[in-house]
Amino acid sequence: MDLLIFDLDGTLIDSRLDLAHAVNATRSHMRMEPIEHERVYSYVGNGAPVLIRRALGDRATEAQVQEALEYFLEYYREHYLDYTTLYPGVRESLQRLLAAGKRMAVLTNKPVRISRAIVDGLGIHSHFFQVYGGNSFEFKKPHPVGVEALMREAGVSREATLMVGDSGVDVETARNAGIACCGVTYGFQPETLADPAPAKLVDSMDQLADWLLGKI
Repeated sequence: MDLLIFDLDGTLIDSRLDLAHAVNATRSHMRMEPIEHERVYSYVGNGAPVLIRRALGDRATEAQVQEALEYFLEYYREHYLDYTTLYPGVRESLQRLLAAGKRMAVLTNKPVRISRAIVDGLGIHSHFFQVYGGNSFEFKKPHPVGVEALMREAGVSREATLMVGDSGVDVETARNAGIACCGVTYGFQPETLADPAPAKLVDSMDQLADWLLGKI
């Protein structure tokens, strides 16, 4: 594989606590009780608008969802690196892959400005030739538009492109784009990797690097 396209939350970074705090701060702003962190984690993956809509529940009006979304994004911009860290082995594995000549990019449904700020703040920006977010294109994952753009920019074929992610959204994105997918079992939603299942599953980023570099 020559082009590796990584999801962000649950794949490269453990952002659970910051997201949970931001969601519950938003619910407090909307005069609602906090919800369990595990519930918040299960809502992540389809972008901030879907996250907030799920967090508010079915009774929320469109106006309430919009108000909550604006508050959430404002709050999260101030707190996105309070507790967020790289998963174990991510930095070292990215360096190994870069040294081996792999082209790498990030494709997430998180807003692009925050995504790039997190990648910069955690010191891994130099490993990627591009970081795209959920508002970089007209459509979010699982639409293949982001994958298609990255393949064009890298000049790499579908057969030589791999999507790496922690949820069924990433698997569907890869299938829609006609590329292979590797799932990571340590992320937010490993249970969603059962159906549809990716071609490969790994338990750590070290294991992914070993597989791609022919060490296992």
